Amino acid sequence: MRIFTSRILLLWCIWCFPIIPATAQTSYTDSIHTHRTKYKQEFLTDAHSPLTVEDTAFLRFYPPQKKYRIVAQLQLSMDTLPFQMQTHSGKIKMYRTYGVLHFRLNKKQCTLEVYQSMDLLKKESLKDYLFIPFNDLTNYQETYGGGRYLDVSINDIVNNTIVLDFNKCYNPYCAYAADGYSCPIPPIANRMNIKVTAGEKLFGKQVKE
Repeated sequence: MRIFTSRILLLWCIWCFPIIPATAQTSYTDSIHTHRTKYKQEFLTDAHSPLTVEDTAFLRFYPPQKKYRIVAQLQLSMDTLPFQMQTHSGKIKMYRTYGVLHFRLNKKQCTLEVYQSMDLLKKESLKDYLFIPFNDLTNYQETYGGGRYLDVSINDIVNNTIVLDFNKCYNPYCAYAADGYSCPIPPIANRMNIKVTAGEKLFGKQVKE
């Protein structure tokens, strides 16, 4: 009788409280917070990092917003020649335009160019890396004036589309230290005439000299 009663109770619990898969319990917001925790930890393992463990407490971000995770159409740029991308230190870095992204954000049609580093093309493990530096109307007030970055991969391209998640955009090292880094300056083509209130904000501490 006791075993039968236990089985009835178990069936009642399953019916009233169905088991939710672990993946369903992980919300998009949680995934962004996990990403940001990992992002902070990477500052502590990079030998060239401008931040200490105490400094990471001053990293600031906009709250995660799923509307800033969008699907963009990719128009490939064929046979483009390398060009010189300026950096904040004055050093020149060589890139080529891989393609142009077309998408709608904040009710406006936008474009961003995607770049491929000529130096990273020489490294087998990094040859698929794609770089998207950009400016927007939050710069100098809420976000770093020198622009922010997004990283994607050639492997992320599906049917000429790619997911852009501006919740994951980040500051260059120049946002934390005045000297010692050659951070690419976003080309004119990637100056967005909208506010992107997503991703990393201005560093909450005085920039190191």
